[in-house]
Amino acid sequence: MRRPNSIVIAIDGPAGAGKSTVAKLVAKRLGYLYVDTGAMYRAVALKALRLGMDINDEVMMSQLAQMTDIALRQQSDGNVQVLLDGEDVTEAIRTPDVSEASSVVSAHLGVREALTAKQRLLAEQGGVVMEGRDVQTVVAPDAEVKIFLTASLEERAKRRWLEMRQRGVDIPYEQVLQDLKERDERDSTRSVAPLRKAPDAVEIDTTGMTIDEVVDKIVELARQKAISLKGVKEG
Repeated sequence: MRRPNSIVIAIDGPAGAGKSTVAKLVAKRLGYLYVDTGAMYRAVALKALRLGMDINDEVMMSQLAQMTDIALRQQSDGNVQVLLDGEDVTEAIRTPDVSEASSVVSAHLGVREALTAKQRLLAEQGGVVMEGRDVQTVVAPDAEVKIFLTASLEERAKRRWLEMRQRGVDIPYEQVLQDLKERDERDSTRSVAPLRKAPDAVEIDTTGMTIDEVVDKIVELARQKAISLKGVKEG
């Protein structure tokens, strides 16, 4: 059941566009729940890698997703703790290996079906900022605000490289750039849940923009939508 005066904000875009950072800050500003759908796919990928499973085997990956317990726990600072079968894997799912494996695992239809149902239950409550692949088109197609965040390939690679360095991951910038280029191609051409902007989504090119500027723009769009919807109901 929807909470009063609450809406759903769905944010998607290519890897490295800043979706997670922006979504968390928008949720914090609005007092909404932040839902990182991509973290759920990363968790499945991490488990598969740990078990030495073939991530290209759709049947095995789909069964694994169905049998795996994944929980997102909101923290007081606005961050989300990712629990994989009860274990905190918030940091473990952010390595380059898991990122690449996640892109493969999330392309399996069975995996997406297993995780989409839970994501939709969260969206139905309203008052959420959902971030991740196909949230605009599949998970929450009725979201009141849809945002497609993008940026130049070079800008996204730089951001991802700096993020990894801050986490202590030593990786050449050129490798990050190449990995993102390959992931863009894979994500936009795959048959299941390809990367694409919903027709009614607002595209925001964040190249040259500060995080605060991006957050301000989305928060303003959300507030305008909430006001307009309130006016319709009262009318």
